Amino acid sequence: MSKLLKKITIIKPDDWHVHLRDNEILKKISQYTGKFYKRAIIMPNLDQPITNCLKSMSYRRRILNSMKPNTTFKPLMICYLTKKTSPEELKQGFAKKIFVGAKLYPKCSTTNSKNGIKHIKEIYHLLKIMENIKMPLLIHGEETDPNIDIYDREAKFIENTLIPLRKHFPELKIILEHVTTEEAISYIKESNSSYLAGTITPHHLMLNRNNMFSNGIQPYLYCLPLLKRKKHQIALRNAISSGSKHFFLGSDSAPHFHQNKINNFGCAGIFNAPSSLLCYVSIFEEINALKYFQSFCSENGPNFYNMPINKETITLVKKPHKILKKINIGNNVIIPFLAGKKLDWSIES
Repeated sequence: MSKLLKKITIIKPDDWHVHLRDNEILKKISQYTGKFYKRAIIMPNLDQPITNCLKSMSYRRRILNSMKPNTTFKPLMICYLTKKTSPEELKQGFAKKIFVGAKLYPKCSTTNSKNGIKHIKEIYHLLKIMENIKMPLLIHGEETDPNIDIYDREAKFIENTLIPLRKHFPELKIILEHVTTEEAISYIKESNSSYLAGTITPHHLMLNRNNMFSNGIQPYLYCLPLLKRKKHQIALRNAISSGSKHFFLGSDSAPHFHQNKINNFGCAGIFNAPSSLLCYVSIFEEINALKYFQSFCSENGPNFYNMPINKETITLVKKPHKILKKINIGNNVIIPFLAGKKLDWSIES
């Protein structure tokens, strides 16, 4: 596409990985995801995780109630896997379309993952059911062994956990979420499997670990998995610029109150919902890959999940967009990704 492009219209995209939290945060920030995306997969790692159908239906209602009237946004709900997860709950939840998939959090790997899985074999019986009913497994792919360097945890997860897992369950649909390394990109591409895909965030495409330590530590660039070396950032960019159908949009937008980001033990998470789609289009333009922008944002994800592609469209225009500096929530504040900065693209009014 021409570098002089001033407007681009694509099928309205979906966000296949987003955190909306709950309560006052949910009520304030859900509108940003609803503005850009037709559907979104809602992560289940609340303070009280979404571990069964009743909790899921209740959370879904809260999400829809937080949206503006007449919204067409559709939240897609996920079951948080624990070793106590009921097989019947999984089967019924998927059959009744209460759940579109289930999430594997290695224990203590990220926010609210203390109820996650310590040993993968604890849930082999559940994974067998999921393989049989064709229920997708979404994975936070990091080893949590403290002896493994934190920058190597994704690559080691593939080696130690994912490869054996896929040998055991070759027809289990797996999404390796928020991939960050050339090892993950290579593994997914070389597998070339209809049962394996990966999501990529805007922040891992835009930045590398140097940015996190530029002019002092940047707590608002702290996320899990961490930003990696530039060579890994380049591998992610090469993956999307190749037009591979095995990768699609997953923003991993994850809000935290300012006080919790700059605490002695700052929370991991980047809240990019107000700008994620505008970040993606800027990246695709920068790497001269706009011809693959629609497939990455709007087609690869639905195709992998066996869902219909959206009928609506969204138009982005080459017009500066200033990202808001903060979001006030009562006495608290949330600071968005790239707060106060300008992007070259805006959503058409």
